[in-house]
Amino acid sequence: MNKLLGLLILFASMIFSSCQQEKETNFVKVEDMAFTINGKDYNYKGANYWQGMNLGAPKSGDRERLIRELDQMQTLGITNLRILAASEADSAMRYCIHPALQIAPGVYNEDIWQGLDFLLAEMGKREMKAIMVLGNFWTWSGGFPQYLRWAGMGDVPYPQELPTSWQEFTDYSKQFYSNDLAQQMMKNHIKTTIGRINSVNGKAYKEDAVIMAWQLANEPRGYDVPKQLQKWTRATSAYIKSLDENHLVCLGTEGNTASVNSGVNVLIDNDDPNIDYITMHIWAQNWGWYKPGQSDSIYQEAMKKVNAYWDVHVQAAKKLKKPMVLEEFGIARDASSFSPDTTTTSRDQFFEYIFSKVDESIKNKGVVRGLNFWSYSGEGRPPRPGEFWLQGDTFLGDPPHELQGWYGVYDTDSSTLGIIRKYNL
Repeated sequence: MNKLLGLLILFASMIFSSCQQEKETNFVKVEDMAFTINGKDYNYKGANYWQGMNLGAPKSGDRERLIRELDQMQTLGITNLRILAASEADSAMRYCIHPALQIAPGVYNEDIWQGLDFLLAEMGKREMKAIMVLGNFWTWSGGFPQYLRWAGMGDVPYPQELPTSWQEFTDYSKQFYSNDLAQQMMKNHIKTTIGRINSVNGKAYKEDAVIMAWQLANEPRGYDVPKQLQKWTRATSAYIKSLDENHLVCLGTEGNTASVNSGVNVLIDNDDPNIDYITMHIWAQNWGWYKPGQSDSIYQEAMKKVNAYWDVHVQAAKKLKKPMVLEEFGIARDASSFSPDTTTTSRDQFFEYIFSKVDESIKNKGVVRGLNFWSYSGEGRPPRPGEFWLQGDTFLGDPPHELQGWYGVYDTDSSTLGIIRKYNL
C-alpha cells in the first residue's frame, strides 16, 4: 500500500511539474487587449536596434561593442529590441546594409546568421524580447527592391540619385505585391528563419521565448494597390502561423501615415485574425509637422497632430480589440544638424512628450502597451556626418539609405538617455 501511494505521489508530482512547465513558457501572448507573459502583464520600453545582427557577426562584426551596448540599454531599462531577421543584398545593391544575410536567392552568409544567433542569445541573458523584422519596403535592408531585381524586374530606381523621384521608387517597390517569384523568395526566407537552430545556444527560433513576434516587413505601403498589399499580408501572416504557433505576428506598417496616398489603413490592414497586435509609427519631422528650431507655436500645432493621429489609431485598436505598440518615432538633433556634438533640446522635448503618453496609456490600461524609439546608435559615430553610409563604415541607428547622424541616439546623449531612463514602462 505504501509503495502504491508513493508511486501515485510521484506520478502526481510529474504531472504537476509538466503542467507548470507548459504554463510558464515565457512567450509573449495577447490577452484582453494587453501583452502578457505567463499570465502577467508585459508592457515595455524598447529601442530600434536593427544593426545588432551585423554587430554580432563573429568575423565582420564587433561583438565586444554589441555586448557593451546591450549592457547600456539594459541599464536604461530597455527590455525590447526591434531587430532585423533579414537582409538581402548582392554586390550591386546600393543604399543597403553590407554584408547582408542573404546574398542571392536562398544563398546565405553564415557569418551574419551567427551574428543574429549571438544577438538573440545575449538578449536572452538580459531578459530582453525581440521583434523580428522579416522584410522591408525600403532599400536599406534590401527587402522588396532586392527581391524584385532578383526576379528580373530591372534596376532599382534609387531616389537618393537625381533625377529619380520617390514616386519612381515606390512604383517599383509596390510591384512586390503582384510578383509571385519575388514573394516566393521571401516566403522561402521566412521558412528558413523560423526553422533555424541557434548555433550559440541550440534553441530553435520557433521555440525561443526571447522572440516576441515576427514582423512581416518594415513599413510596407500599398499606395494605389492597397488590396494587393492586404492580400499579401493576409497570406503571409497565415503562412507564419502555420509554421510557428508560439509567437505573435504583426504587420510593421506605420498604421496610417500623414498622407492619404500611402495605401495603408490601420483598421482594414489589421483586421486579420493572424495579426495579433497593431504597430504605429509617428514621424513628426518626416511628415512635415515640425523640425528642430521652429517656433513653439509650430511645435504645439505638431503635437495636436500627434494627438489626433494617436487617437485615430487608439480607436481602431479598440474596435479590433488588439493592443498597440508605438514602434518608431524620432526627431533630429537641434537645427537638424548631423554632427554628434550638437545638442538635443528639441528631441528631448519630443521624447518626453511621447514617453509620457505611452506611460499614461499603460497606467490607465489603455491599448498602447509599449514603445521602440528610433533608434540606438550607442558607441557608433558617423565618419562623414550628413552623408550616406558606405560599405565599411560603422553601423549606426540611421539606416544606409538615410543621411548618417540624423535620428540615432548616442551613448553620450545624456539628456536624452535621462528621459529614457526616467520612464519605467
